[in-house]
Amino acid sequence: MGIEVNFEGKIALVTGASSGLGARFAKVLASAGAQVVLASRRTERLKELRAEIEADGGAAHVVTLDVTDYASIKSAIAHAETEAGPIDILVNNSGVSTTQRLVDVTPEDYSFVMDTNLRGAFFVAQEAAKRMIARAKGDPKKQHRIINIASVAGLRVLPQIGVYCMSKAGVVHMTKAMAVEWGKYGINTNAICPGYISTEINEDYFASEQGRRLIEMLPRKRPGKPEDLDGLLLLLAGEDAHFINGAVISADDGMMAQ
Repeated sequence: MGIEVNFEGKIALVTGASSGLGARFAKVLASAGAQVVLASRRTERLKELRAEIEADGGAAHVVTLDVTDYASIKSAIAHAETEAGPIDILVNNSGVSTTQRLVDVTPEDYSFVMDTNLRGAFFVAQEAAKRMIARAKGDPKKQHRIINIASVAGLRVLPQIGVYCMSKAGVVHMTKAMAVEWGKYGINTNAICPGYISTEINEDYFASEQGRRLIEMLPRKRPGKPEDLDGLLLLLAGEDAHFINGAVISADDGMMAQ
């Protein structure tokens, strides 16, 4: 017996796909056979990623999405389904952060983080779920997957990023609420909580003195790589995850075990 990874005929929407984990998630799903819809504000980078995916034999589409704009969310998801077809898998990945003490957080800082990480993530999932629920009512056997990208920072307070931690804690509970309410429609909603992952966005930080000190505090003194999340992503996105709903799974190399 074994788990077969085959996403032929599946449509996957990945938000925040222009760089970092989002770009990796899109490539992995495309390589498994899914048509991927790449969504973010940076459409030029999305077009480059689409070209990479197509060069590797995959299929990808590009939509402009600003998760802080409700009208943009509705428009992007409608465009995605017109362009590619009904969304089977949502990878809800868009995220931002600021670094400062809580006493220094301004209303602008707070809104910047919360509007993307929590409010934006909620309304992206809601808009996708509305369409998923409508399809499930016509076909009760229809299965859908929502994967919210939270963080170990949603499970544990980390220094200097308190508002980010608060936003991701919200994503954790949002995931559970969605799982409870939408599970009866064949929508499995789960969250991945990555630990420290090195991407092009933060690789300079990990090379700095402060970054090296942080690495020394990790259980195995190493940051993760985007590909370290591939297996978990494919599990939660696949048909074999039909009994996994409302799970909040850390992928942190033992960080939460400390």
